[in-house]
Amino acid sequence: MARQDLLTPLRAETPLVQCITNYVAMNVAANVVLASGASPAMLHAAEETAEFTPICGALTINIGTLSPPWAKSMLLAAETAKAHNIPWVLDPVAHFVSGYRREVAQNLLALRPTILRGNASEILALGGEAGSGKGADSGDPVEAAEGAAQSLAQNYGSVVVVTGPVDFVTDGAQSLRLSGGSEIMPMVTALGCSLTALMGAYAAVGPAFDAAWSAAAHFKVAGSAAAEKAQGPGSFQTHFLDALAMTKPGDLGAVVRA
Repeated sequence: MARQDLLTPLRAETPLVQCITNYVAMNVAANVVLASGASPAMLHAAEETAEFTPICGALTINIGTLSPPWAKSMLLAAETAKAHNIPWVLDPVAHFVSGYRREVAQNLLALRPTILRGNASEILALGGEAGSGKGADSGDPVEAAEGAAQSLAQNYGSVVVVTGPVDFVTDGAQSLRLSGGSEIMPMVTALGCSLTALMGAYAAVGPAFDAAWSAAAHFKVAGSAAAEKAQGPGSFQTHFLDALAMTKPGDLGAVVRA
């Protein structure tokens, strides 16, 4: 199946993306989405959802710093997005560490996200398999979660992305892998959460599978470019935002593997 690099329509349309994300990630995610060419809105109050979510191009949900009011808002926003045919992305951060977190993640998953993004341990656990994750950190290789990712994609009609040194993207029928990035990236907090937000931006302008791989590829390309100039995690963040903005259409395909 032909793949479409969605960076050109992303920058042409500048979609509005509602990002319900964790406290740690808000600033980073907003800057990542802005640097890439879209418009983030870090709005999470349930009282605003009925009016605001329908005007967005996409919704992204990250359960990192979960609490009952936020869980209510996440579920309501996902239901609203579904009702208005708005694509939405789920990031089930560390969903396996408590019964409360598992319940919220399963309730959101039941609403069939357009894109599901997680690390290998998170995807394994969602698929009912044992993983070795510690909190938000994966203890499993991406390859170990590929089967679970394909099953989840088939069961929920979602595009599933397992992120790591080599990302794996599947819709249950077609799959691809993306290489690149930098070993510095896991040393910078909230970059993974920010990728979830960027996937929402891409999902607002094109098909889910193309949105998922385009966003992941944008991160890989920018990560590689930033690593060439960075001296460590601190300077990497600055160079990474610059690299996101300077990535050109056509660059994304360079990191795609079969």
